[in-house]
Amino acid sequence: VQLQASGGGLVQAGGSLRLSCAASGRTLSRYVMGWFRRAPGKEREFVARMWWSDGSTYYSDSVKGRFTISRDNAKNTVYLQMNDLKPEDTAVYYCAAAMDGLEYNYWGQGTQVTVSS
Repeated sequence: VQLQASGGGLVQAGGSLRLSCAASGRTLSRYVMGWFRRAPGKEREFVARMWWSDGSTYYSDSVKGRFTISRDNAKNTVYLQMNDLKPEDTAVYYCAAAMDGLEYNYWGQGTQVTVSS
């Protein structure tokens, strides 16, 4: 699976961004699609995930209620809608895929999100 992330940028606190992750190479029916982030000087952090097959989702506590993960089956693309952004959301965001939900073996290249206060 090849993943191409996009949509990052600079936004003021309270603003919104939508990240996209276009997948190619395989059908995604057996995959969990995840979003992760890495802030400067910190470990990589889980953000959200979705089972492609049934659309079930799970979020980290830090983004629950503000971020929404979704998918477009026709475009083989997963999205991360980020609302009410905070400076602590500043990070490089990565999308990833895990077959059967076991291990994230496929990663996109990352997209920078910067939230100014």
